[in-house]
Amino acid sequence: MVPDPSVNEPLLRLPDGTVKQVNPLTGTQVWTVPGRADRPLPTPPGSDEPIDPALEGRYCAFCEKRYLDTTPEKARVIAENGGWHTLMGLTAEELDDTVAQFRLIPNLFEIVSVDYWRLNHGLEFSDLALARYAHYASTPGGRDHLAHLRTLRSGHQDPAYAVGSPERHRLVELGFFGGFHDVVVARRHYVDGATRQDQLASSGTLTPSEHREYIDFTVGAIEWMFEMNPLIRNVAAFQNWRSPAGASFDHLHKQVVGVDALGQRREEEIARLARDPDLFQHAILDPVEEHRLHIAETDDAIAFVGIGHLYPSIEVWARRMEATPWELTPTELASWSDLLHAVHAATGSGVPTNEEWHYRPPQEQGRIPLRAVVKWRINTLAGFEGGTKIHINTIDPWTLRDRVARAMGQAAHEGRIAATVRVLVP
Repeated sequence: MVPDPSVNEPLLRLPDGTVKQVNPLTGTQVWTVPGRADRPLPTPPGSDEPIDPALEGRYCAFCEKRYLDTTPEKARVIAENGGWHTLMGLTAEELDDTVAQFRLIPNLFEIVSVDYWRLNHGLEFSDLALARYAHYASTPGGRDHLAHLRTLRSGHQDPAYAVGSPERHRLVELGFFGGFHDVVVARRHYVDGATRQDQLASSGTLTPSEHREYIDFTVGAIEWMFEMNPLIRNVAAFQNWRSPAGASFDHLHKQVVGVDALGQRREEEIARLARDPDLFQHAILDPVEEHRLHIAETDDAIAFVGIGHLYPSIEVWARRMEATPWELTPTELASWSDLLHAVHAATGSGVPTNEEWHYRPPQEQGRIPLRAVVKWRINTLAGFEGGTKIHINTIDPWTLRDRVARAMGQAAHEGRIAATVRVLVP
């Protein structure tokens, strides 16, 4: 009798070639059937038509010449004199004085709103939020910008942002400075020198140095949320790339969202950690080693094919498991960033992806590693999955391993990824 992998095997290839996976942490069941693993990756709807030069810097609301089409900045990173510098407290009139390589802005359409914290928890606006609001609204440009944002919201069926009492206006505008759903936006819409509309700037097209700053800036935004709001138990950090993966704009950005709950998955992990302090070693790393799913490594991070995900997925883990992201040393975080960047470079900008971060919240204890899961959104869930809870993943783990390793090796040969990355698969 052929063993059922759901009993004790996270990964099993059956005699007919079917591959069955069970995610060791979530129990998700995934099958890959023969004959589908080597299909070409689907190409999302797009265009290879020429870029309109008249739109340079204005392709979407996240672009560098449309700063006033987004919410007021909390911070920006600029490149100057060979280094990176963070600027804060800019007025509307000062936004165009420098070019932001990365911007931290509030999400105009929050998942967890300011009113959620204010009305459900009684959380008051911090002194910092009040001061930033007063500073920004002290100039004519700032006041005009805030009025413009109310107009944007009113165009999306939220009339409270356009009409109402002065006090309501004040509360709404304060929310841009005291909320806990932020966006980290990169500068480029297209790669430098692009001539076609399909030459989008993705994580993998950044330089390794740019990607390190992108990661460091994001980690700082997460840490800031925990410091500013003691009610936050978890900050969800993620990146949706291309519209099939849930992105509103084909412009590189991450999101960080403060939440007052750990979520079912994290609660279950913590409960299991109480019984097995080395859960992540036993449940994930040992099977990955057994089935030879490693792709690449740096001194402080490892990348491998994840087991039992709904979509083909590559995981990037920091080797030191007990640290929160901001507790990693700069060298460790840079090492993790280099490997994550290499995964994106190997994936390519044409593949829709979700990048999900998982890590130990500061209030919790235990060996929970910082890990990013890069999911290729190339298959569509349908009726079979809904009825059986068995998910069809079109690329088996070994084929995915080899594809990514080959592409990463080519990227290394071309000098597009950091020299710290070592590809482990020939």
